[in-house]
Amino acid sequence: MKNLFLLVISSLILLNVTANAQQPPQSKTVADSINYIWKNIERDFTSLADAMPEDKWAFKPTQGAFTDVRTFGEQVKHVACANFAFAGKLLGEKPPARCDTGGPDPAKTKAEIMKYLKDSFAKMDQAIAGTNDKNMLEPVKGPYGGDNRLSTLNVAVWHISDPYGQLVEYLRMSNIVPPASR
Repeated sequence: MKNLFLLVISSLILLNVTANAQQPPQSKTVADSINYIWKNIERDFTSLADAMPEDKWAFKPTQGAFTDVRTFGEQVKHVACANFAFAGKLLGEKPPARCDTGGPDPAKTKAEIMKYLKDSFAKMDQAIAGTNDKNMLEPVKGPYGGDNRLSTLNVAVWHISDPYGQLVEYLRMSNIVPPASR
Protein backbone atom coordinates (compact mmCIF):
# COMPACT_ATOMS: atom_id res chain seq x y z
CA MET A 1 0.00 0.00 0.00
CA LYS A 2 2.82 2.37 0.92
CA ASN A 3 4.54 1.63 -2.40
CA LEU A 4 1.33 2.30 -4.30
CA PHE A 5 0.92 5.61 -2.49
CA LEU A 6 4.52 6.62 -3.36
CA LEU A 7 3.98 5.59 -6.97
CA VAL A 8 0.83 7.72 -7.23
CA ILE A 9 2.53 10.73 -5.62
CA SER A 10 5.60 10.33 -7.86
CA SER A 11 3.37 10.11 -10.94
CA LEU A 12 1.48 13.26 -9.98
CA ILE A 13 4.73 15.15 -9.42
CA LEU A 14 6.07 13.96 -12.77
CA LEU A 15 2.86 14.97 -14.55
CA ASN A 16 2.99 18.41 -12.93
CA VAL A 17 6.64 18.92 -13.90
CA THR A 18 5.92 17.78 -17.48
CA ALA A 19 2.86 20.02 -17.79
CA ASN A 20 4.78 23.01 -16.45
CA ALA A 21 7.70 22.34 -18.80
CA GLN A 22 5.36 22.55 -21.79
CA GLN A 23 3.77 25.83 -20.77
CA PRO A 24 5.17 29.01 -22.29
CA PRO A 25 6.80 31.30 -19.75
CA GLN A 26 4.52 33.93 -18.31
CA SER A 27 5.07 37.24 -20.04
CA LYS A 28 5.59 40.18 -17.74
CA THR A 29 6.15 42.79 -20.43
CA VAL A 30 5.26 43.46 -24.05
CA ALA A 31 8.86 42.64 -24.99
CA ASP A 32 8.57 39.28 -23.18
CA SER A 33 5.46 38.43 -25.21
CA ILE A 34 7.14 39.32 -28.49
CA ASN A 35 10.34 37.55 -27.51
CA TYR A 36 8.45 34.33 -26.81
CA ILE A 37 7.77 33.81 -30.52
CA TRP A 38 10.87 35.63 -31.81
CA LYS A 39 13.27 33.38 -29.86
CA ASN A 40 11.54 30.31 -31.34
CA ILE A 41 11.90 31.79 -34.82
CA GLU A 42 15.57 32.59 -34.17
CA ARG A 43 16.27 29.05 -32.98
CA ASP A 44 14.43 27.38 -35.84
CA PHE A 45 15.79 29.61 -38.60
CA THR A 46 19.38 29.49 -37.35
CA SER A 47 19.33 25.70 -36.99
CA LEU A 48 17.76 25.39 -40.45
CA ALA A 49 20.50 27.54 -41.99
CA ASP A 50 23.21 25.69 -40.13
CA ALA A 51 21.87 22.29 -41.29
CA MET A 52 22.86 22.92 -44.91
CA PRO A 53 26.48 21.91 -45.59
CA GLU A 54 28.63 24.78 -46.85
CA ASP A 55 29.22 23.10 -50.20
CA LYS A 56 25.45 23.36 -50.86
CA TRP A 57 24.99 27.03 -49.95
CA ALA A 58 25.06 27.88 -53.67
CA PHE A 59 22.16 25.46 -54.30
CA LYS A 60 18.97 26.69 -55.85
CA PRO A 61 16.26 24.63 -57.50
CA THR A 62 16.17 24.50 -61.28
CA GLN A 63 13.17 22.27 -61.98
CA GLY A 64 9.71 23.74 -61.69
CA ALA A 65 8.81 27.39 -61.12
CA PHE A 66 12.17 28.48 -59.73
CA THR A 67 13.32 31.02 -62.30
CA ASP A 68 15.50 33.73 -60.73
CA VAL A 69 15.25 32.43 -57.16
CA ARG A 70 17.97 33.08 -54.60
CA THR A 71 20.53 30.47 -53.65
CA PHE A 72 20.34 28.99 -50.17
CA GLY A 73 23.08 31.38 -48.97
CA GLU A 74 21.44 34.38 -50.64
CA GLN A 75 18.15 33.57 -48.89
CA VAL A 76 19.86 33.44 -45.49
CA LYS A 77 21.69 36.69 -46.21
CA HIS A 78 18.43 38.31 -47.31
CA VAL A 79 16.80 37.37 -43.98
CA ALA A 80 19.76 38.79 -42.04
CA CYS A 81 19.57 42.07 -43.94
CA ALA A 82 15.79 42.25 -43.45
CA ASN A 83 16.22 41.69 -39.71
CA PHE A 84 18.65 44.62 -39.64
CA ALA A 85 16.16 46.70 -41.65
CA PHE A 86 13.24 46.00 -39.29
CA ALA A 87 15.40 46.57 -36.21
CA GLY A 88 16.84 49.77 -37.69
CA LYS A 89 13.37 51.11 -38.31
CA LEU A 90 12.37 50.41 -34.70
CA LEU A 91 15.59 51.96 -33.36
CA GLY A 92 15.36 55.05 -35.58
CA GLU A 93 18.39 54.04 -37.65
CA LYS A 94 18.87 54.13 -41.39
CA PRO A 95 18.08 50.70 -42.86
CA PRO A 96 20.65 48.82 -44.94
CA ALA A 97 20.37 49.20 -48.70
CA ARG A 98 19.40 46.44 -51.09
CA CYS A 99 18.15 43.73 -48.76
CA ASP A 100 16.62 42.08 -51.81
CA THR A 101 20.19 41.14 -52.81
CA GLY A 102 21.49 40.50 -49.29
CA GLY A 103 22.40 44.06 -48.39
CA PRO A 104 25.76 45.77 -48.03
CA ASP A 105 27.43 43.17 -45.77
CA PRO A 106 30.26 41.48 -47.72
CA ALA A 107 29.66 38.04 -46.12
CA LYS A 108 30.09 35.22 -48.62
CA THR A 109 31.01 32.00 -46.78
CA LYS A 110 28.66 30.00 -44.59
CA ALA A 111 30.53 31.10 -41.45
CA GLU A 112 30.39 34.78 -42.46
CA ILE A 113 26.70 34.67 -43.38
CA MET A 114 25.85 32.75 -40.19
CA LYS A 115 27.63 35.47 -38.17
CA TYR A 116 25.68 38.13 -40.09
CA LEU A 117 22.46 36.22 -39.35
CA LYS A 118 23.23 35.88 -35.64
CA ASP A 119 24.18 39.58 -35.44
CA SER A 120 20.85 40.45 -37.11
CA PHE A 121 18.94 38.51 -34.47
CA ALA A 122 20.91 40.33 -31.75
CA LYS A 123 19.90 43.65 -33.33
CA MET A 124 16.26 42.54 -33.37
CA ASP A 125 16.61 41.55 -29.70
CA GLN A 126 17.73 45.12 -28.99
CA ALA A 127 14.74 46.54 -30.88
CA ILE A 128 12.29 44.20 -29.18
CA ALA A 129 13.70 45.07 -25.74
CA GLY A 130 12.84 48.72 -26.41
CA THR A 131 9.18 47.90 -27.03
CA ASN A 132 6.69 48.43 -24.23
CA ASP A 133 3.01 49.05 -23.64
CA LYS A 134 3.50 52.81 -23.93
CA ASN A 135 5.35 52.91 -27.27
CA MET A 136 4.15 49.84 -29.16
CA LEU A 137 1.51 51.81 -31.07
CA GLU A 138 3.61 54.93 -31.61
CA PRO A 139 4.38 55.70 -35.24
CA VAL A 140 7.76 54.65 -36.66
CA LYS A 141 9.13 56.06 -39.89
CA GLY A 142 10.89 54.44 -42.75
CA PRO A 143 10.47 51.60 -45.19
CA TYR A 144 10.02 47.96 -44.20
CA GLY A 145 7.24 46.90 -41.95
CA GLY A 146 4.23 48.68 -40.60
CA ASP A 147 3.49 52.18 -39.40
CA ASN A 148 4.05 51.50 -35.68
CA ARG A 149 6.35 49.30 -33.56
CA LEU A 150 3.87 46.47 -33.11
CA SER A 151 2.93 46.21 -36.78
CA THR A 152 6.61 46.38 -37.78
CA LEU A 153 7.40 43.52 -35.41
CA ASN A 154 4.48 41.55 -36.85
CA VAL A 155 5.81 42.09 -40.37
CA ALA A 156 9.26 40.91 -39.23
CA VAL A 157 7.72 37.68 -37.91
CA TRP A 158 5.67 37.26 -41.09
CA HIS A 159 8.59 38.05 -43.40
CA ILE A 160 10.93 35.39 -42.06
CA SER A 161 8.30 32.67 -42.55
CA ASP A 162 8.45 32.89 -46.35
CA PRO A 163 12.22 32.31 -46.74
CA TYR A 164 12.02 29.70 -43.96
CA GLY A 165 9.48 27.70 -45.97
CA GLN A 166 11.58 28.01 -49.11
CA LEU A 167 14.73 26.89 -47.31
CA VAL A 168 12.92 23.86 -45.91
CA GLU A 169 12.35 22.81 -49.52
CA TYR A 170 15.99 23.49 -50.43
CA LEU A 171 17.10 21.21 -47.58
CA ARG A 172 14.68 18.46 -48.55
CA MET A 173 15.79 18.68 -52.20
CA SER A 174 19.32 18.16 -50.85
CA ASN A 175 18.18 15.05 -48.94
CA ILE A 176 18.40 16.78 -45.54
CA VAL A 177 15.55 16.63 -43.04
CA PRO A 178 15.05 20.10 -41.54
CA PRO A 179 15.92 20.24 -37.81
CA ALA A 180 12.37 21.20 -36.78
CA SER A 181 11.03 18.07 -38.53
CA ARG A 182 13.43 15.63 -36.89
